[in-house]
Amino acid sequence: MSKLDDLIQQYCPDGVEYKPLGNVCKTLHKGTLTTKELVEPDGKNYPVINSGRELYGYYPHFNNEGDAFTIASRGEYAGFITYFDNKFWAGGLCYPYRSNTPTISTKFIYYFLKSKQEYIRYSLVAEGSIPALNKGTLELLEIPVPPLPVQEEIVRILDTFTELQAELQAELQKRLQQYNYYRDNLLSFEGRTDVEWKKLGEISKVGDGLHGTPKYSSNTGLFFINGNNLQKGTIVYDNNTKQVDEKEYERIKVDLDENTLLMSINGTVGNIAYYKGESVALGKSAAYFKVNSQIISRGYLYYYLQSSKAHTYYELVQTGSTIKNLGLKSLREMAIPVPSYEEQKKIVNLIDRFDTLTNDLTAGLPAEIEKRRQQYEYYRDKLLTFKRKEA
Repeated sequence: MSKLDDLIQQYCPDGVEYKPLGNVCKTLHKGTLTTKELVEPDGKNYPVINSGRELYGYYPHFNNEGDAFTIASRGEYAGFITYFDNKFWAGGLCYPYRSNTPTISTKFIYYFLKSKQEYIRYSLVAEGSIPALNKGTLELLEIPVPPLPVQEEIVRILDTFTELQAELQAELQKRLQQYNYYRDNLLSFEGRTDVEWKKLGEISKVGDGLHGTPKYSSNTGLFFINGNNLQKGTIVYDNNTKQVDEKEYERIKVDLDENTLLMSINGTVGNIAYYKGESVALGKSAAYFKVNSQIISRGYLYYYLQSSKAHTYYELVQTGSTIKNLGLKSLREMAIPVPSYEEQKKIVNLIDRFDTLTNDLTAGLPAEIEKRRQQYEYYRDKLLTFKRKEA
């Protein structure tokens, strides 16, 4: 029997109490910042979290101490949970929390909420033009409260898994930096007189999805996707992704083809995916590019739109202080280098090989990380499942 089993048998053999989140946590400070107030990280500045799953930036001041967590309240990542062990600034579009009693570990609560993150995001977040998570609804979510020694052992086990994943991610990050450097060099054409530069609107038809909320249905296999469904070249969806019926699908779908790329243009800007005939209708945060294959290769454009030069352009023209937006007019004006078709093909073949080693979840380090992630989630869910103590 494991140490955790021993602790459960010793402290809570008959089960544990469950309490609402609002009863075991206290709300922390938060404040609104603009992008102009953010600074470069230099060891003296503090991380800023707002409405996303990644840091919003850095700021010379903090409004919260560490051992706390935040839950994004609005935007495409509403419901996403982040833990902080050091001082940080909580923005206006998140709910910052800490345990309100020394008998309940803040990190234990965080780990439990992470195990329920998909439920929070897809069942508690209200859909609309901007997804939103109601604080009152969130704080009714019940949290298991085993005795502190049990909490601490679970946190220790999950911390060990997390540290291993962090080590693997650090190694992968080094490889990604090499990949980005290699890709950007292949896609650099400064000083070349044999390469044409054309506007993106000249080499592809540019548009976006529905500006509004469709009538949702269920179990139709016709998915309504947005920018957050575009990840590493693929359209990602599951049973939690919103669906529409055939009539609604026919009303709102865009006519896409085998030469189409999709890109996120709201919130997280610049994620690209190939369209491969999936039955999807687009929301407004997903743009599409129907590529003119007589001029440019879809694979070549896919890689160029991910280059550092492309992202510099996105940052230059995007609008919005809190939730970034990339307009279709700016996209159509974006300059794209167009070398010969033979050179495009050669570039794509070279980057494809490097991309497989760096990003393919079926090979190498990415496969190991994916395996560890699945193992972590399995044990996390198992460790955080408790028999409810009878009243």
